[in-house]
Amino acid sequence: MDGNGRWAKQQGLPRLEGHRRGSKSVRACTSGCLEAGVEHLTLYAFSKENWQRPPTEVKSLMNLLDRFLAEQTAEIMERNIRLRAIGHLHDLPKKSQERLDRAIEQSAGNTALTLTLALSYGGRSEITDATRAIAREVHNGQLAPEDIEEKTVAAHLYTAGQPDPDLLIRTSGEMRISNFLLWQLSYTEIFVTEKLWPEFTKEDLFQAVRDYAGRSRRYGGI
Repeated sequence: MDGNGRWAKQQGLPRLEGHRRGSKSVRACTSGCLEAGVEHLTLYAFSKENWQRPPTEVKSLMNLLDRFLAEQTAEIMERNIRLRAIGHLHDLPKKSQERLDRAIEQSAGNTALTLTLALSYGGRSEITDATRAIAREVHNGQLAPEDIEEKTVAAHLYTAGQPDPDLLIRTSGEMRISNFLLWQLSYTEIFVTEKLWPEFTKEDLFQAVRDYAGRSRRYGGI
């Protein structure tokens, strides 16, 4: 979800206003996924690298997360959405962690859409954490090195139990994946739009889905 700051600059507004406007695109995208029958939506909300931003911006982003959880949990329940979160969640402020935990627990039985927020997330950190977990199992005699397979790694990722993404949507025209779901995106189709995230609408989501539907996925075959 890239381009909040650039959108705000173009409008002559503070960066925070771009993040606020971006939260509307989150709602539009989530609603569009429900209408299109998408079962899993993962939003790259805050990366490990984002902690390097100015403290005032980081604090504002955490406040926006709190507000989202406070204001949208009721709608999440009403629309039968299951909320999940991946990343180094212990990095979040305590209040944010508590609100997030409550929303996740409250929505655990919902089935229409699994909405995963990637928070304090980094793809390299995820793979590193998975490697450490596997190494501990080998050290403790629970796993033999020769038995480690791709499915072993997948089972130790934050996304264990979820399917790999079919489609990655990248806004703002950037041609990179920015340390996002590095393992899971191996065969994911990529759709890049020049639109900045605050400009992204439900119709843009449908366009991306239509584009995806017209592609032939061969997974390395013929």
